[in-house]
Amino acid sequence: MHVIVLALLQGIVEFLPISSSGHLILVPALLGWPDQGLSFDIAVHFGTLAAVVVYFRRDLPRLIVAAFNARDPEFKFAWAIALASVPVGLAGLLLGDLVAGALRSPIVIAAATAGFGVLLWLADRYQRGQRREQELLLGQALLIGFAQALALIPGTSRSGITMTAGLALGLSRAAAARFSFLLSVPAIGMAASWEAYQLAAAPEPVAWGVLAIAALLSGATAFAAIAAFLRLIERIGMWSFAVYRVLLAGVIVYVLY
Repeated sequence: MHVIVLALLQGIVEFLPISSSGHLILVPALLGWPDQGLSFDIAVHFGTLAAVVVYFRRDLPRLIVAAFNARDPEFKFAWAIALASVPVGLAGLLLGDLVAGALRSPIVIAAATAGFGVLLWLADRYQRGQRREQELLLGQALLIGFAQALALIPGTSRSGITMTAGLALGLSRAAAARFSFLLSVPAIGMAASWEAYQLAAAPEPVAWGVLAIAALLSGATAFAAIAAFLRLIERIGMWSFAVYRVLLAGVIVYVLY
């Protein structure tokens, strides 16, 4: 039951701008469940990675080909995604121990959930641009990449901070979301690979059947969440997610303190 609930939760919140880490700390704390462990994190990461790859199955092969053809119209866009992925990789290598230790405090998660939620609302409230993600300059893509590195702070929300940066740079809501989701492919891939490396060095046994269920459930719900979000975001905006984040932060503080 723990695996089913947490895998479904992870799949739903991974690509919404509401902080998956906040939810995965709050729900077990509310229900008195033990920490789900590294192997579970790896399974759901691979599940959500599979979801975004399947959703963008037509775009990703085209972008890979474009990256090696300077005459391709999407050559610059392919390299914009690659360039924007560098900061989070470097930050993960340099600051991984800090993130895994001191920054996993519930008060840090609550503060990041609320603070970056307010920034998301401000970026959406004063957003006036309607640019497509393919119109991003390389420097602007790199700025979004630096914003993504902030998502190493638990509670920030990788999708939330990259959408905030995209909106601030003049992207439409849908374009900011699409760029965020495309950017998640290398980001989640790097995170899952690093976690898998850590797991390989650990002596703990692996329950492969349980992990397969977790990956399948998180992947299916993540795919549905991506599709629904991109279909509705231009109509509903970001304000509801920002309000939800502030409320979630209040609940985390109330329950855990």
